[in-house]
Amino acid sequence: MKRARTQDGRIARRKSKLLKRLAVVVLSAAVLGIGTVLTLRFIKHKFYSEDSIYALYDHWKNNDIDTVYDLSGRILQDNIFQNTALTFRGYSALKLAVANIASINEAQAYIDEAINKLRIAIQTSGGRTQGQTYYVLGLAYFYRDKLSSFHYYADLAVKYLLEARERDYRSDDISELLGICYAELGDKEKSIQAFSEAMLVHETPSLLYNLAKEYYSISEKAVAKQYLARVLMTSEDDELKINARNILGKIYIDEGNLEAAQKEFDAILEKNANFADAHYGLGILYEKQGDNAKARAEWRKCLKLQVKHAGALQKLSEIK
Repeated sequence: MKRARTQDGRIARRKSKLLKRLAVVVLSAAVLGIGTVLTLRFIKHKFYSEDSIYALYDHWKNNDIDTVYDLSGRILQDNIFQNTALTFRGYSALKLAVANIASINEAQAYIDEAINKLRIAIQTSGGRTQGQTYYVLGLAYFYRDKLSSFHYYADLAVKYLLEARERDYRSDDISELLGICYAELGDKEKSIQAFSEAMLVHETPSLLYNLAKEYYSISEKAVAKQYLARVLMTSEDDELKINARNILGKIYIDEGNLEAAQKEFDAILEKNANFADAHYGLGILYEKQGDNAKARAEWRKCLKLQVKHAGALQKLSEIK
């Protein structure tokens, strides 16, 4: 009987130890599962400092771009391949470039740094963040192209924006950005396709204008007129409306509707007397009416405003 009681005690002790171990396992699972957020908060509190990656995230969340730029630079001084710091340095440099776009040299310097850091970051990035990094790199090349005298960077913008798409990154502006780049590269078909895709997401006056411009360039003038009319109805941007009227004036001249063309050019000059293309258009109009003196006068006005206007230079060399 005593031996039986001893054996029962041993079994009870073993059960107790097993239950304790099981409790530890269950508690650990709870910490790793349900308590993950608390654990991360503890880690952040334990290792947080003003020069940490955690601080970098906080400043980015608060849109403190200057601090993100400076802090990521300090982190990179200690570890030049720290991926998070590289990524945030690239992101913040691009934001600073856009904020300083009026200062071309300063903006170009920021964009060049953004491109450099993001290209390095891509080599070590992975998972869900990689698509976003490709997108921002494509955006950097897009702005770099805008600031260059020639469209040297449009093809790289296309490359990286498409890479972002292939990695399932989604942004509403990708199609429109692609449309602009394809237009600059002279690929009218892809440009129209991309702008049309963008229209399915959101219709804006600038998208309508870009589509009209591309359709006009391939002599689809009836379609272009429809889009231009919608620009004039919906846009509050005077510059965009002036450009739309300029294309409309050209279309009316091509159609032989000189009265309608003159209304468009006159409306442009009421808003902006220094719009060179409107003077050039009026010159073409007067030439068609047989008044070469008035035509030459308008082309000379055009050249005063835009010294190297190719059309006006050619016309003045042809019409005496």
